[in-house]
Amino acid sequence: MSMTLTLAELGQLAAGLALVLCVFAIARAVLSVRQCAPARLVAARNAMFANLALLSAGAATLIHAFVISDFSVAYVAQNSNLELPLLYRFTAMWGAHEGSLLLWAWYLSLFTAAALWLHWREHPLSMPWIIATLAAIQAGFLAFILLLSNPFASLTPVPANGRDLNPLLQDPGLAFHPPVLYLGYVGFAVPFAFAIASLIRGQVGHEWVTAVRRWTLFARTALTSGIIFGGYWAYYELGWGGYWAWDPVENASLMPWLAGTALLHSMMVQEKRRMFRSWNVFLVVTTFLLTLLGTFLVRSGVLTSVHAFAVDPGRGAYMLGFLALAMTAGYGLIIWRATMLESEARLEGALSRETAILANSVLLLVVTAVVFIGTLFPLAVEVVTGQKLSVGAPYFNKVVAPVMVALLFLMGIGPSIPWRGMTSARFLRHFRLPFALAAAALAAGLGLGIRAPLTLLSIAGAVFAATAILTDMSLAVAARRRSGGVAWARAAGMVLSRSRRRFGGLIVHLGMVLIAVGMIGSGLFQSQATVEMRRGDSVEIAGHVITLRGIADIDMPNYQGRRATFSVAGDGRPLFELRPEKRFYPIRAMTTTEVALRPQAWGDLYAVMGDESADGRLIARLFWNPLVSWIWIGWAVVLAGAALSLTERTRMVGVCTRRPAPQARGVPAQ
Repeated sequence: MSMTLTLAELGQLAAGLALVLCVFAIARAVLSVRQCAPARLVAARNAMFANLALLSAGAATLIHAFVISDFSVAYVAQNSNLELPLLYRFTAMWGAHEGSLLLWAWYLSLFTAAALWLHWREHPLSMPWIIATLAAIQAGFLAFILLLSNPFASLTPVPANGRDLNPLLQDPGLAFHPPVLYLGYVGFAVPFAFAIASLIRGQVGHEWVTAVRRWTLFARTALTSGIIFGGYWAYYELGWGGYWAWDPVENASLMPWLAGTALLHSMMVQEKRRMFRSWNVFLVVTTFLLTLLGTFLVRSGVLTSVHAFAVDPGRGAYMLGFLALAMTAGYGLIIWRATMLESEARLEGALSRETAILANSVLLLVVTAVVFIGTLFPLAVEVVTGQKLSVGAPYFNKVVAPVMVALLFLMGIGPSIPWRGMTSARFLRHFRLPFALAAAALAAGLGLGIRAPLTLLSIAGAVFAATAILTDMSLAVAARRRSGGVAWARAAGMVLSRSRRRFGGLIVHLGMVLIAVGMIGSGLFQSQATVEMRRGDSVEIAGHVITLRGIADIDMPNYQGRRATFSVAGDGRPLFELRPEKRFYPIRAMTTTEVALRPQAWGDLYAVMGDESADGRLIARLFWNPLVSWIWIGWAVVLAGAALSLTERTRMVGVCTRRPAPQARGVPAQ
């Protein structure tokens, strides 16, 4: 009998060895504290470095199995096909449950290795507990993968062809949305580990916050990017004319983003004013738990149906148990150390930056709670009564929209007011221009016939925030220009170079305002029409005359379809063409729509091909989405601001060492 292992079996062996090394690392890290044995800590660190290599090899073998169409691997046979293009064979690795969890585990091994490499010397006393925490999380995911969701499982007999990848996933969006979203999810594990270490040690000062600021900013930026990628993917793929539907899958990623945003802002107060200690550890634990909940909701099958979820109770029980264990450990440590988490300072004024940040954090958590209830309440009802309940956009919009308007105003106020406070007279002087322009925008909206109070306040809030941010930037540049006697461009470069964190944050806020403007414009002023057309028929929407020119067959290796051609004219002259499609994938017997859209600065023209009748008539859905491109532009601005902020060097303050460096090579000072 041959003892030769296939590549997939080697991948499974690598994942199994990684699980063993996680358990080894936990034991060694804890013993290094109990027995005061630094060499054990080095062994734990090296085990986590080895895990990165092992899981990299495991992920590579699974990708290789997809690329070569190795249908002896059950996961490949279920999610690939000989006719599937190479790009989708590669990205199918994370296209379903088992592979996406392996990607999660690989990311965690990568971030664990990076955290140990970067912080090994600066945080010696916390390092054993950081390693133990990250290794425990990794062990939990690896045990789940190997025991209940094995992507390396073999299939006998080997089929001649696979079932194909879900047609909705056969899109370049699969290459960007899940991997970037998971970067955000897993990135919050490092701040969580630092917070757990500080709680275990009883050292709950600001050092851990300083260490993880960049990790938190990176994770939040990645999560922002993942959500935006997902919104854009839904926008051009699903054909309903929008990008956000308050779907439970969308909500699963929004909740940790909201909590992570609150955490990112709140940590600044602990750094600057030694306040919000308990609030910050609560936020970091909550954010990480919400990333686990998001993974659980999306990958368990529970969102499809509680009854479908019950078909595989092993996975469900494991996920719930893992989440409960993490929740007990995190919140339990907070309760245990409650007396140590009292702040050294108190709020000194209502018109202060710390008060604005607290208000911002509370509002973000209110939205998180609203989304949490709206997402999980239907599941609870189904468990108790067996009835399916749907909570739709009206519930979320009614509660979330007013809070978001308040956050817009806070976005302009928070960065511009000083720590500890300012007088009301100074506050009014500083914000007189933003308030004046917001009032002018309100009046303009009324003049244009807008009467909805929330719409008017949204417009005023966006104008206020943008003006306040730009005023703050211009005042800083003007001050530098006066003090240095340099030109405007030179002064702006000096300000950006010397205050990267602050101005990176302002740029991020400006990007968020642009995103808000895009959401206001496309959400409140969208035009749409559903029309029945014959060849040569025309319809007008938002000043564009759209004419159906013809319909043709398309034939591709893994699907067949129909493509409509529309010509678009404006002001009596031809502008461009739109070519939406309907595709049929025979292996999965599934039909999809491929929209056609033309992005423009002031709006997108968007066409969807509907059903055809026997006499040659076509049902077409046409949309004009004002300012929707500003959402994607705003994301690019957010990314630029975050990158600028990440380049500022972190200054370690108050890091102490109790003992001289041990004799063992490579061990940090204790």
